[in-house]
Parts: sequence; structure tokens; C-alpha cells
Amino acid sequence: MTATHALPPTSTAVPLHAGGPRLLADVGGTNARFALELAPGRIEFIEVLACADYPRLADAIRAYLDSEQLASAGLGLVHHAAIAIANPVVDDFVRMTNHHWEFSIAALQAELDFGILIVVNDFSALASALPHLQDSEKLQIGGGSVRPGTPLGLLGAGTGLGVSGMIPTGKSMSSGADDSTEAAGWTALCSEGGHVTFSPANEKEVAVLQYAWREFEHVSAERLLSGAGLELIYRALADNAGQPDERLAAPDIARRALEGSCPLCDETIDMFCGMLGTVAGNLAVTLGAQGGIYIGGGIVPRLGERFAKSPFRRRFEHKGRFVAYLAQVPTFVITAKYPAFVGVSALLAERLAA
Repeated sequence: MTATHALPPTSTAVPLHAGGPRLLADVGGTNARFALELAPGRIEFIEVLACADYPRLADAIRAYLDSEQLASAGLGLVHHAAIAIANPVVDDFVRMTNHHWEFSIAALQAELDFGILIVVNDFSALASALPHLQDSEKLQIGGGSVRPGTPLGLLGAGTGLGVSGMIPTGKSMSSGADDSTEAAGWTALCSEGGHVTFSPANEKEVAVLQYAWREFEHVSAERLLSGAGLELIYRALADNAGQPDERLAAPDIARRALEGSCPLCDETIDMFCGMLGTVAGNLAVTLGAQGGIYIGGGIVPRLGERFAKSPFRRRFEHKGRFVAYLAQVPTFVITAKYPAFVGVSALLAERLAA
């Protein structure tokens, strides 16, 4: 176990789940995060385990459930579980892309004796968390206001570029006649929108695209809006300016930009944020996401105030005849520490209520 954390419960007076605590998991290529939901919104006993320490996902789950911390808490058996995993989940068999774990969902459920087990893509889980985020778990960038009963968009730049959205279902869809109607339900989109073709918005971005074409026949948005993309933008800008390429890694580029010690790194971050603003604006008009666009992933939240001062929001609104439309759409950075838990909790609650 690499770390132990605890989220404060929303209220100790909230009735506990009748079926006992629910296991929530967020599994990545490096770490697997586990928690128990004791009652609606009451998520505790968060632990982070290194995937490399366990031969199988089932072994990691057992190690968490058999830990001394849970044993001493006397919480009883876990009968239901929900797992978000950084991998496509199409059929019963899941083989991780960035780790050696592979498993049958049905066999895992049987081995761990779960009454209900759901396994979903981590970005679908993150999208499912959006309607449930508290104000303290998101930071608005720029203007605009939420229009209830309308779609939400989601972007997340990290190892890759995740794209998703939440579409309100049934009577929750706003027709304009009753904009105050709250969503009765939501459907998360299973999207691969990060692989749309990158579209430059100015001459300098054209030069970056031309540089990227030297390495890739097809340059997707993800090629530039990711950790590797930060490095690619940096190399392209260095090449365009005739400056030496120091082959900096993405964390070093971000660190130097935040320190103000490298003008080229600062320009790289500015360009990255501007490009992200364009893609976010594209997503907003594509989905009609008047409920807001949410930014997750590992890169943007670490930029802090630097992101708020970046060209992101200006580029988000820069859509010609649709400037006024986008000016009314709010954009948020997700600041919740473990938002995937909120998403899988909602998905599991929906399954149990069906």
C-alpha cells in the first residue's frame, strides 16, 4: 500500500447503505485506488495500491478488503462493487493496455462473491460524476452560467486526451419552454473524441502542425493535448525559433513555465491551453453543452492560476458567429481529488435501483 487517505463524510447522520458498504475502485496503469462508500456520499477508507505489487486485480482487491484498517472498523462484508478502469470495456474480458492485468468481469465477480459488480471505462465514470460534483469540487474559468437540463461536456488531458459528455434523458431535455427543469437522468457518452484531427487556429499553430507531420501521418488533437503533446509542442516551437531542443519532459516544461524561468516553456503552456480552448469550444457547440464544459485529467489541475490566466477561455469563445453563444457556456476545472469514485458510485446506485 502506497498511501492512505480519508474523505470527510457528508454527514455521519446519513443512513448507512442497507446492503452494507460498497466497494469503489479507480484502476490505472500504475496505481489502483480503492474506497468504501458507507452511505450516499460518504466515501471513506481510501487507499492507493501500486498495481505492480499484485499479480492480478483480484489480488489487489483482496489486499484492500483484508487490510487491518477495514478489519478493525467492523463494517461487515462488501456485496456490491463498481470499478473504473483506464481501458476500453467492451465485452466481458478486459485486458489492460498499460499494465499486465487481464480478467473476466463475470469470473472476478464470482471469485470475490459480489452480488453486483460493474466495470466501466474511467472516463465514462468521470463523466458520470459531473452532475454530482459540489461547488467546492470545481473551479469556474471565465464567465457563463449553467443552463439546467442541457448537456455537459468533458475533456481530460493527461497521458492521452479523453473526451466525453453527459446527455440528459427524457423530460430533462430542455426545449426552451421550461429551462428550470432539472435532469431526471443522464447518459454518459462513450467517445473517442481525442482522436479527431487537430485543427490549427493561427499561423504559429500551423507551423507546429507541420512539424508534427514529420513524425505522424495523422495528427490528432491528442497528439498535442497530452503529456507527450506538451513535449511535441515544445520541440516544434524550439525548432521554429531556431533554439536548441533540450528534450524536456512534460513535468519539467510545466515546472519551468510556472517558475517563469523559461520563456519557451511559458509559450508552450500558453499554446497548449489555447489549443485546449479551441477543442473545448468545438465540443461545446457539437454537444450543445450549455450545462458547461468540464476539464479533468492530470495536466490542467496542476497548472492552477496559470491556467486561469492562459488563452484558454478566450480561445474557447473564439468561434466567429458563435462568440455570443459560447460566452454563455461556463467552463470548469475539476478540482475533486477522487472524482472517479463519485462517478462509479452514481453508476452503482443506478444499477442497484433498477
